[in-house]
Amino acid sequence: MKRALGSKVALYLVLSIGALAFLFPFYYMIVASLQADSDPSLAGAFPNPANLTGENYVAINDRINLGVGLINSGIFTGGVILGTLVFGVLAGYALAVLRWRGRGFTFALALLVQVVPFQLLMIPLYVLIARDYGLADTHLGMILPFFINSAAVIIFRQYFLQVPKEMFDAARIDGAGEFRVLWSVALPLVRPALLTAALLTFIGPWNEFLWPFLITKDAALQPLAVSLANFISNVAASTSNPFGAMTAGAVVLAVPAVTLFIVFQRYFTSNDIGSGVKG
Repeated sequence: MKRALGSKVALYLVLSIGALAFLFPFYYMIVASLQADSDPSLAGAFPNPANLTGENYVAINDRINLGVGLINSGIFTGGVILGTLVFGVLAGYALAVLRWRGRGFTFALALLVQVVPFQLLMIPLYVLIARDYGLADTHLGMILPFFINSAAVIIFRQYFLQVPKEMFDAARIDGAGEFRVLWSVALPLVRPALLTAALLTFIGPWNEFLWPFLITKDAALQPLAVSLANFISNVAASTSNPFGAMTAGAVVLAVPAVTLFIVFQRYFTSNDIGSGVKG
């Protein structure tokens, strides 16, 4: 019994050390954003309370408007999540439940897309969206290349495959069409997949820099990640505390993602799908 207790204590000790090591960069970022006189050394993680201030947030907001950047990031991310969920659910349902010629080949293409780097497609996408569609400097131009996510299609397909076929057959016998079956039977059972796909999708566009930077030149339309990069490269030297202002912007960019993960982390579990069918 003593050996088991010792093993448990050692396990919790190792996990606690790992958690502290993981959280320390976030703690350091927050502390650095609140320092009037930045100390980039390790000692800066334990600042003098008299050196703490909120002026860094005011300084960076005066130059890039954090509120506008957050709104643009929200529009960009929200549009991508909407397209990911709608088309991911429809395609995943079609690949998992419906029977049609070419289904296996289509799924293979969805897997193949995963190995193609986005950077290889960026130039032809830019020509297509900016020149042919005339969508440069628009939110739609930012959203379109990410509107359909093949990873989400695969996630939904795997979840729909777990739903017993008897449930679909019973709904069809009752006279339900395919969209009714999808809405009333399949979706309620795969809510974990919806949350998982939404949260995993959120991280990508929220932190995306390269494509929004390429497609937008108007600062009023740029997401916060692009605005922060422009601040670092162009006007950071004009502030009295560039390091503090940059970390303040990084905190503002990180807070929504961290908050969403904390709030929804308990939903990263699978439903007992099989419980819907009695033996």
